[in-house]
Amino acid sequence: MNTRMSVLENTNSSRIAAGLVEARRSAGSPAMGMVLTMVIVVPEEDAEAALSAAREAAKEHPSRLLGVILGSARGTSDITAEIRAGHGTAGELALIRLSGEVAKHPESVVLPLLLPDSPVVVWWPTMAPDDPAGDPLGELGTRRITDAAQVPTGKAKAMLAQCASYAPGNTDLAWTRITLWRALLAAAFEQVDSKVTGASVTAERISPSADLLGAWLTDRLRVPVDRKRSNGPGITEVTISTRAGDIRIARNDGREATLTVPGQPDRPVALRRREVPELLAEELRRLDADDVYASTVRRLNKLSTKQVSTTKQARPTGRTKKG
Repeated sequence: MNTRMSVLENTNSSRIAAGLVEARRSAGSPAMGMVLTMVIVVPEEDAEAALSAAREAAKEHPSRLLGVILGSARGTSDITAEIRAGHGTAGELALIRLSGEVAKHPESVVLPLLLPDSPVVVWWPTMAPDDPAGDPLGELGTRRITDAAQVPTGKAKAMLAQCASYAPGNTDLAWTRITLWRALLAAAFEQVDSKVTGASVTAERISPSADLLGAWLTDRLRVPVDRKRSNGPGITEVTISTRAGDIRIARNDGREATLTVPGQPDRPVALRRREVPELLAEELRRLDADDVYASTVRRLNKLSTKQVSTTKQARPTGRTKKG
């Protein structure tokens, strides 16, 4: 299959849609069997990496990829689109740059380009709105994917913002990163018939994934979970304490871990840190609401609120008694 690329300047949705059809035909594939539309809302400097990840994920889920770069809202409205189809693009792709007044209403450009009768996934690879479901583009999505770990600053704050504004269909790749941890812990826990007395999660100082894993353990086990620090990479150890002994997963190199279960010999398990395309492909396999994630973010929100309240109560007032 050939690669077809064209650039449309000072254009509109109708011309972009026609350009996608023409690119598909010129690439020698009039029908591609696309299963969804993915809208990628990304700054200019992150666009190349994000589109590359989306194209990799689209190899498993052929998609219409609509990259949206929101420029300055000042001045005259302008829409520029770069269209690709064919080799290297599992589906079709339009990178759309908006500036001027139209940048305030990106949904008016994107809505006519969505595949009919197909799911819509909106992904913010780096910076995301505090309320994705209330965002004009987010409202178009069946699923909305954020990534607190990729925010330049304030990762923990960004994760808490997503927790506070959770709506069915929301998820964050920080959650997807702990899928394998959760699966291993659940399988190991089933092998131990003993009361849980506590748990701990050890990770880098700032790790949205570790925060979510701790909240998940708290929500499932109903015990306090200590948050401990390490030099990473990522999460390095999780321990569940039971009366029969500790269940422990320790990973120091980001690739292989050691699983410890009471009454059994330690054994190595593969637990590599996964890249964004693989995480994205996993999220695209399920387009319904994730009830476990919903329960976990509610728990993390409660834990955070409780921690803030406790900190305020413990803070010295600076006042002294008279007399």
